[in-house]
Amino acid sequence: MADVPEWATGVDVDRPSAARIYDYALGGSHNFAADREAYADVVTTFPDAPLVARSNRLFLHRAVRHIVTDLGVTQFLDLGSGVPTVGNVHQIAQNIDPRARVVYVEIDPVAVAHAEILLADNPRATMLRADVRDPAAILRSEQVTSLLDLSRPVAVLMVTVLHFIPDADSPAGIVRAFRDATVPGSAVAVSHLIAGDWDDESGNVEQVYNRTSTGINPRSRAEIAGLLDGYDLVEPGLVYSPLWRPDPGPAGLDPLTDDPARSVALAAVGRR
Repeated sequence: MADVPEWATGVDVDRPSAARIYDYALGGSHNFAADREAYADVVTTFPDAPLVARSNRLFLHRAVRHIVTDLGVTQFLDLGSGVPTVGNVHQIAQNIDPRARVVYVEIDPVAVAHAEILLADNPRATMLRADVRDPAAILRSEQVTSLLDLSRPVAVLMVTVLHFIPDADSPAGIVRAFRDATVPGSAVAVSHLIAGDWDDESGNVEQVYNRTSTGINPRSRAEIAGLLDGYDLVEPGLVYSPLWRPDPGPAGLDPLTDDPARSVALAAVGRR
């Protein structure tokens, strides 16, 4: 049994967590030996994993900026938000509009503990520990009902979360529940691992994630597109994540811009 810091009491640190693996991939420090070992196993079979993590994070940043600046939506429900790390949604959104409000939703207790510390002095952002497979509980939670006004547009973020939900738990039904709970003018942002582009590596990656509590479920382009039913996708539609409204110039250059298929993820932003 690994030494457990006081803030992680009750956490099974010997079982890797998808949220903490991602934190480590992004250079975070809120992870344990089991998470780092699982990530090393992923990189062994899929060397692009660090680039994929970075590329996905950059998509999130671009999507949030677009939603605030171009769509005028300043309320966010960030599902499966993971461990707090550099460039969180509230930091991006509130830098553009200080009135922006964000509710983070995560089931991993380490992510929740650190988010609560990070957000302690921010009255316009909060963390909810909940399972994204239970939209009703999320939508009626005190965090959501007190901070977000569902009579006004809300952006629901599902960035690298739906591929952790198996078909048996109806990811399409989950998306539909949040879509139906939001008013016209609301938005969604999704990124999702795509099946087929990396078959040789994905089987081994799936084996690693099967050691976590979630597993991993890449899907076809058609299946991912189906998850977005009911939304009008903004240009350029459903594309490899580096191709979704890339930032100009080298400063914001996605590491996979020159070979976007290596991102093994499709991304889109839609408007209700």
